[in-house]
Amino acid sequence: MLAEIGQISLIVALLIAVLQSVMPMLGAQKNDPRLMAIGDRAATAQFLCVATAFACLTAVFVGSDFSVKLAAQHSHSQKPLLYKFSGVWGNHEGSMLLWVLILSVYGALVPMFGKNLPTTLKARALSVQGMISVGFLAFILFTSNPFLRLNPVPLDGQGLNPILQDPGLAFHPPLLYLGYVGFSMAFSFSVAALIEGRVDAVWARWLRPWVLLAWSFLTAGITLGSVWAYYELGWGGWWMWDPVENVSFLPWLVGTALLHSILVLGKRHSMANWTVLLGITAFSLSLIGTFVVRSGVLTSVHSFAVDPARGVFILILLALATGGALTLYAVRSHTLRTGPSFGLVSKEGGLVLNNILLIVATTTVFLGTFYPLLVEAFSDSKISVGAPYFDQTFAPIMLLLIGFMGIGPLLSWRTDSIIAHKKHFVFACVLMVIITSLTFFFGKSILGALSIALAAYLAFGTLVAFGRKLKFGQVSLAQSMKLLRHQSGSAFGFFFAHMGMAIAMVGITAMSVWGAENAGVLKIGESLKVASYEYKLETIDAGRRDNFEYLQAGVAVSKDGELLSTLTTERRFYPIRNMVTSEAGIRVRQSANLYVGIGEGNQNDGWIIRAYYHPYVCWIWIGALFMAFAGFISLADSRLRFTVREPAPATAIPSAAE
Repeated sequence: MLAEIGQISLIVALLIAVLQSVMPMLGAQKNDPRLMAIGDRAATAQFLCVATAFACLTAVFVGSDFSVKLAAQHSHSQKPLLYKFSGVWGNHEGSMLLWVLILSVYGALVPMFGKNLPTTLKARALSVQGMISVGFLAFILFTSNPFLRLNPVPLDGQGLNPILQDPGLAFHPPLLYLGYVGFSMAFSFSVAALIEGRVDAVWARWLRPWVLLAWSFLTAGITLGSVWAYYELGWGGWWMWDPVENVSFLPWLVGTALLHSILVLGKRHSMANWTVLLGITAFSLSLIGTFVVRSGVLTSVHSFAVDPARGVFILILLALATGGALTLYAVRSHTLRTGPSFGLVSKEGGLVLNNILLIVATTTVFLGTFYPLLVEAFSDSKISVGAPYFDQTFAPIMLLLIGFMGIGPLLSWRTDSIIAHKKHFVFACVLMVIITSLTFFFGKSILGALSIALAAYLAFGTLVAFGRKLKFGQVSLAQSMKLLRHQSGSAFGFFFAHMGMAIAMVGITAMSVWGAENAGVLKIGESLKVASYEYKLETIDAGRRDNFEYLQAGVAVSKDGELLSTLTTERRFYPIRNMVTSEAGIRVRQSANLYVGIGEGNQNDGWIIRAYYHPYVCWIWIGALFMAFAGFISLADSRLRFTVREPAPATAIPSAAE
């Protein structure tokens, strides 16, 4: 019965989405308040229908109703409750239902928080959201129905994919989708603004909270995915430039550029055309990511089962959504007014450079991800693009970006001069020379030393810029603390985001330059040398637990003859799924991770042991969480409410401290 209720709810949601996509747009065209009001009610009704369908599927999994094919394939009666819940979206059909649920949530939030939006703009944005919903609801109903029945009914289910039975993976997809789908708001408001011919500072203030929300969730989702892959997949890295990792990173890069371009548009009424284009591109890249994961065109450890029909359907959706929006942009972008001019050396100039570097970085990742696919499509040869390509193309661009991040926040709006900041430059240069020298002395790597110095320069510039807001050194400490209490959420967001980037930069540099690894076939009593540590295989134990067989290794880690820790790593085999997984042994010691994994082997020949030394790897995730927190805290800014009223046109030029 639950399956039938869920199925009917999805059909009704599709019909409502069709209504939502047509009536508000027609009402805005005719300036008919009654037709436009249908959009608000339709968005809410669509959410209720999709939420009902999702609740039904959740009840099917929790109640172990194996008459539903999806539950039989991805759940088990003895699974912990957490994994019964996560099993709902731990498969293609359920994850797409989660995608549509989140899409409907964002749509329902527009009438709730958009009461002060211009009626026609809100109606058109809701209409575009409805069109997106129509596409994905049709995709679910026609190619990915989660409520199909199974006959005969099995006695028990096959269980969730073992690699997904982890608390991190229970929360990773929802966070990622909240980011992915959140950019649909930027897309819808950009398309609506193009139709209206209005993109100005007020529009930017309406849009920025939605972009902040999506960007923050996507940052948190990518971070959690990186942490999970590090300890669960057992390959010893925090980022492997896997195609699916890359396609989640692409909208993040464009979303970062969009956040900064919105800042210029909101403050200086400039970059209107560019901001709209970024709003369209961010969600388009999210759709491309969906296509890659669902179609199987790229090989990845993250991909779902290959189904060409699903890939074709999503490709059609991508072509219609992105192609339609870009065509509209080409036709209507000339109607958007351009803002006042500004000097090359100015806050606007710095943010433009920020956008250029981010888009160039996005392009390098896009080419590295999709070039092998294009080569295979137009020739018989197959190529792979790995970490060396990204190290040589993406990394230098980001280093350059970080360098400019240290000075950009100090510049004034409209026009400025480098000479005006000579004291800052002199002090920063001295600081960088000292840090470079010390780091090189201890680390023996000029590249690592320069990168650490660059991170320190970014942190220093961030502290100086934030200190200027507090008038630190100009007023008493008590007065500075009083100013601190009155800083906006955006000011704190800037501080945490840029400091987070500096912290992550230290971790990435340390991992890349001073990290070490070694692998070998060891028998009990034999050891590997990694950096200054010795990894000695001491025990091997085999057995069976619940639904898997395991091979467990005990590895003693010592330094200079002193035992530091004994790590336990496992290789597991799940007979029902015919799947092998790895469980890494990890111990944090003095800001570094000691990491070990076990591969295949036997008593006679020995076992493959991979050992790693990862200095400051946790700083990468700490820095990323700082950035996610920065986005959320920025939403507390009273100037960035979702319900912001349209102010009178401002003529004053913002000061550099704003």
